Amino acid sequence: MPKKNSFLVIGLSFLAFIMVLLTNSFASTHPIAGLYVFGDSLSDAGKVFQATGGMYPPSPTYFQGRYSNGRVWIEYLADRLHLSSQQTNNFAYGGATTGNVGNNYVPNLLTQVKSFTQTHQKTNSNALYVVWAGANDYLQGVNNVNVPIENVTQAIASLTDVGAKKFLVANLPDLGKLPATSSNTNSFNLSSLTQAHNQGLRRSLKILSQQHPDLEIVSLDANTLYRNAIANPAAFGLTNVSSSCLSGSQVCGNPDQFLFWDGIHPTTMAHRIIGEKAFSAIQEAGISTYSRTPTQT
Repeated sequence: MPKKNSFLVIGLSFLAFIMVLLTNSFASTHPIAGLYVFGDSLSDAGKVFQATGGMYPPSPTYFQGRYSNGRVWIEYLADRLHLSSQQTNNFAYGGATTGNVGNNYVPNLLTQVKSFTQTHQKTNSNALYVVWAGANDYLQGVNNVNVPIENVTQAIASLTDVGAKKFLVANLPDLGKLPATSSNTNSFNLSSLTQAHNQGLRRSLKILSQQHPDLEIVSLDANTLYRNAIANPAAFGLTNVSSSCLSGSQVCGNPDQFLFWDGIHPTTMAHRIIGEKAFSAIQEAGISTYSRTPTQT
């Protein structure tokens, strides 16, 4: 009997040990339960439109306050994460820089984050915090990449201070290869700044991860995605990757085959591709997402 009891005790102890492991595992893999978005026009889903009383970006040339002809990438990503509009909190403003550069009427990235952290002393650690900014700094004349990189890093650190754990941070597409800049005398400089920014951002994110081992930072490599689309448009279902679909008030006949809607911003088809890339990056990083059984038809 004592031998049987010892086996029973060992068995129960082992079972308890397994349950603790499983509990810890589940605790660290909670599915993404919300989205908080900070950035510029690439992520703006209507903030500037609301702030200007529906005057800008002009409708119907632009779709319902988006800087595109349809929904933007973060909305497509929310769909893939099975998050409702109530679970998506978008603070991105078109024209936003990372810090105190340019338009004082548009909240920059640090201001967006500060406004959020001042009203959220403790935030949802199971949500995904999206940060994508920097393009407007360089397009508006900034030539020192250290400042925008520091601003982006500071934005992430500030969100970390209120409990954010999961981040999606995007780098910049080649700013010298946009329809609005490709034939510009500043094109080469913008391409060089883009490369330096992305390299510096990568280093800063690595340091941040080392300083905060509990953070999960997913990188969205928009630069490579754009470059691949320009090099091999057919692989993405595109035919025009150099000019914009919108020219003045004239709209091309096949916008879904264009990479760019206007001189700077992607078409909604390109946004869909970006959203898919973001979702893939999240999955590859091992961050848990809600799964949904496809509806039978």
